[in-house]
Amino acid sequence: MEFAFTEEQNMIRDTAESFLREVSTSGAIRDVMVTATGYDVSLWHSICRDLYWQAIHTPEAYGGMGLGYVELVATQEQMGRFLLCSPFFTSVCLGINALLVVGSEQQKQTWLPRLIEGKTASLAFGGEVISRRGGGWSCDVVDATWQRQGDTYVLNGEYRYVLDAFSSEFLILAARQDGSEGSDGISLFIVDANTAGIEREALPTMDQTRRQGTVTVNGLKISPEDRLGEEGRAGCQLQTILDLATIALAAEQMGGAQQVLDMTVAYSKERSQFGRTIAGFQAIKHKAADMMLRVEVARSGVYYAACVAQEAMEALANDAAIDTDALSEAASIAKSYCSDAFFKNAGEAIQIHGGVGFTWEYDVHLYFKRAKASEHYLGNGAWHRERLASLLLDRDGLDQDLSLQEGAL
Repeated sequence: MEFAFTEEQNMIRDTAESFLREVSTSGAIRDVMVTATGYDVSLWHSICRDLYWQAIHTPEAYGGMGLGYVELVATQEQMGRFLLCSPFFTSVCLGINALLVVGSEQQKQTWLPRLIEGKTASLAFGGEVISRRGGGWSCDVVDATWQRQGDTYVLNGEYRYVLDAFSSEFLILAARQDGSEGSDGISLFIVDANTAGIEREALPTMDQTRRQGTVTVNGLKISPEDRLGEEGRAGCQLQTILDLATIALAAEQMGGAQQVLDMTVAYSKERSQFGRTIAGFQAIKHKAADMMLRVEVARSGVYYAACVAQEAMEALANDAAIDTDALSEAASIAKSYCSDAFFKNAGEAIQIHGGVGFTWEYDVHLYFKRAKASEHYLGNGAWHRERLASLLLDRDGLDQDLSLQEGAL
């Protein structure tokens, strides 16, 4: 696959870079970190009104710009570079994607314009089982339950590690039918976050630039009109939503890895030791070269995955079948490498900065914390490599051959 940005894509990326360089400064990030929402509400409304990023890949029929997933990923990369504190990832990469994947035509007409106007949403799907899965995030971690009581659905359960849980205006909830396992019995519902029966609690985390929370539903009543997709058959669609979001998150991680490289190179040119700047030392050059190599390989994985995601979105628009295996493979390739690249680069940045790398005044620690939090959200590198191996073995039929060989031994 040969990939090159179009003129329009270059313009979108460059516009995002110049805008975020101006508004998402170190001081601005630190100011919003201590606010109730965790982001600048006026800045978010400005992005929605003036730049229209939240509508970037939504079809024009629903009020969007009708661009592609590559454009979305290019924007996400810049947000990761400048550590933008905003509900973009949750509202667009989780919320809008969920509606595009599983929503009916009527639901898309109803809900997508609201999110494009700047309303915020998040996806809550995993419960306590996430903590016991060793870094794995898939539709298997859904443990909240739903039951039918007449014409009403009643949900009970707890959702953990929900991004922007406390500030989102709408929630998309995943729940499974009592007694179901795996991807069976899962349904998705969209509700107002202030509906009776929903309790939200902020979850303190090491990454103060992106809020998480716990959502508890106790006897939450939902009408059938607010169910997304077919009853009990949304498991595969939920996995598609998660894979699309994983690719977007990987782009953000890649952008962060690039930024800590840039920060480190700039610092090494200023810091003097033994009569010259440390950028002149071979050991520092080797570390910087390794950091750059991680970024470039991560970029290749991200934009390959973005192209696969674009094909999936085009299939959705044409009511065609999605190649879910290809999408899952691409998502795992991107996330496994970008998680490692961002975290390793952030760690190297702290080492090269020396003592000041640990101080509050320098921004390196903010990227390190974001790197660690993003590494685990939607699956860490080890889990994605294991999933990728499983997908490849299943696709090629090698799992059966290996099991036969093991039996012979």
